[in-house]
Order: sequence, then structure tokens, then C-alpha cells
Amino acid sequence: MKNVLLIVTGSIAAYKAADLCSMLKKAGMNINVIMTKNATNFIHPTTFEALTGNRCVIDSFDRNFEFKIGHISLAQSADICVVAPASANIIGKLACGIADDMASTTVMATKAPVLIAPAMNTNMYQNPIVQDNISRLSGFGYNFISPASGRLACGDIGEGKLAAVEDIYEEIMLHIGHDHDLAGQKVLVTAGPTCEAIDPVRYITNHSTGKMGYALARAAARRGADVTLVSGPTALKPPRGVSLISVLSAADMAKAVLEDAKAQDIYIMAAAVADFTPSQVSDHKIKKGTSMPMFEFSATTDILETLGHNRQGHEFICGFAMETEDLIDNAQAKLVKKNADMICANSIREAGSGFGTDTNRITLITHDETIKIDLMSKDEVSDAILDRIISIRKH
Repeated sequence: MKNVLLIVTGSIAAYKAADLCSMLKKAGMNINVIMTKNATNFIHPTTFEALTGNRCVIDSFDRNFEFKIGHISLAQSADICVVAPASANIIGKLACGIADDMASTTVMATKAPVLIAPAMNTNMYQNPIVQDNISRLSGFGYNFISPASGRLACGDIGEGKLAAVEDIYEEIMLHIGHDHDLAGQKVLVTAGPTCEAIDPVRYITNHSTGKMGYALARAAARRGADVTLVSGPTALKPPRGVSLISVLSAADMAKAVLEDAKAQDIYIMAAAVADFTPSQVSDHKIKKGTSMPMFEFSATTDILETLGHNRQGHEFICGFAMETEDLIDNAQAKLVKKNADMICANSIREAGSGFGTDTNRITLITHDETIKIDLMSKDEVSDAILDRIISIRKH
């Protein structure tokens, strides 16, 4: 179990820290909360105690805290220290080495990574002194998550709102969500559908939502990989810590993947790429008429096969096979034909797997073995896939 030390300072956004606690608790984290005295004017300490199951600490000389010196014990046990929301006051203290309360002394005493999420009035945030303090702390290795823009509690509109709780959570997970067993590795993931134009209005596509590919990119980033996500059109928010390349057609995706073919260590081709595209695209909208229009199609570039037959020698190539029948036989044939290292096979006929679901049931097929993975969330499936890739590459 990972230990998160959460520092809550005096900001109207302090209530949002409760949501962050809840998300971290659901992820299996142990959370200790330190509040500044000003923070207690916005949210009561019992809220955090109820959410975390741990005593919320406020004063450096709290006689009801455990015998160990409070700020030292909490600092030493933390896997990450998160200051959210972070006021201009706490940022200024840390930048100048001032430690005069439980919050500031604990941050000073920890050797864990420190993540700071500022929240304050726009003019305060843009003040050169505050910006200089942020720059100074960044130079010391402190991590910042930039505030959002919008309407603030004071009525001003601009930059200064606490970053979305989901973004803070994801940033924390990049640090401690998983062992960094892919650190130093470059991973390219494809996701989503492609759209093949018929005319300026219409296109041919498929039902892919990109959920599996995005889950794989997120999981690889949490393991410390340098991740590139090549995605067709989806409604999904790109995972934090991932470089996104947005594409539209199969040709766009092939170009984006194959241009960097020599630069990647692991390829995971999870996108539902069109096998065929209209040979000609009309310059004008095709009008409804008395006769049905006829279309000719051309084969698109087979990205997986191109990668497999143009290897540089070191890379691991993983493809996906979604079938409606003869799942294992078709996936094994694809493994050989594409010269891939692994195929993740799943059937849209099985409940809980396929397009648009939050779960998946897959079979991992290599040249040496076939491993069936029961129904799991797509995040869990992603970790299972990456675990197997890492294990194979070690041997």
C-alpha cells in the first residue's frame, strides 16, 4: 500500500481535497492529511478523518498525535507529498525555506516527490513574485500541476482555479500508481477508429471508442514509459503523461506510426484500422438520386504487418484481433502472417468484451503459448498485457 501525504492549505478550493481523498482511498492508498489553520476555515478536519480513517493533523505541537515527532514521521513514511490546494503563502514559504507550522516543516523534511497544485486569485497567481517562487521550487525538483482557467470564487475570470481533481489524481498515479518497470522504454499505442471519407460530408468508420488503447497508454505511462498515443477520433480525454498524435484516416495513422518506426521499443496496435478505403473521394456531397451510388475500394496499409516485416531487431510488436468466429485460429494465423510477437484476441460475441465496454476478456497468443485472461476492467487487462510483454522481453 502506498502512502500519500496530503497538505491542505487555506483556499476556497480546500473542499475539493475531500474528493481527491476519496479517489485515492478507492485506489487502495493510505492517506494522511495535514491542514493549515487557515484551511480549517473552509473545511472541517473530521471530513478528512472520515474519508481516510487517519487522524487529521493541524498543529506542530498536537499533544494527541503519536509519540514520534509528527512532521518527521509523516515525512519519512510518505511515498508522495501532495500540496492541494496550495496557496501563495505556502508556495512562498517553501521557496524561501521557511518552516513555521506542521505543513511547511513536513514538506521540508520529506524526501518523497512533492506535487504542488496552486489555487488562488488570478492576479496573485500571475504576480511575478509568485511566479518566481514557482520557478525556484521547480528548479529544486518540486512538481507543479498548473491551475485551470475560469470563473474564480472572488468573481474574477482567469487562471488560478485548482486543477481538476481527476488531473491531480492522475498525476499522483504517474508517480506511485505502479512500479516504474518500463522506465526508459518508448511505447507507441494506437487507439480508436479510423474514418475513410466518401465525400466532404460522409465517411466509413467502425464502432471503436478507443477505451482499450487509452487504457493501455495510461497503464504504460504509470509504469514510467515514454508513451506516444496515436489515436483516431474518440470522445476520450488523453491520459496524463502521454504524447497524443490525433489522426483521422488509416493513411494518417500509418504515416504517424511508421515515421517513428525505428524509435520505439514496444508497439501495441489496439486501433480498429480500416482494411479498405474508397478509391475515389467525391469533391462534392453525393446527392440522393434514383440509382444507388457504387463505390470501389482499395486496401489500406497494413500497419501491423509492415512493422512486423521491417523489424529493427529490438522492438516488441503486439497486435489485436477482434473476431466474430474462430477466435483462436484466426488470431494464431494473424500472429504468423504479421510476424508479430503477441496477439491480443477478443470476440465481440462475448458479453463484457468488444467495442464501447469498460471491461474486456482476451486471450494472449504468442509463438510459444496461449493465455486466457478472464473478464476484467480494461485498466486491469492493460496491466496484464504489459506484465506479459515485460516478462517475454526479459527472456
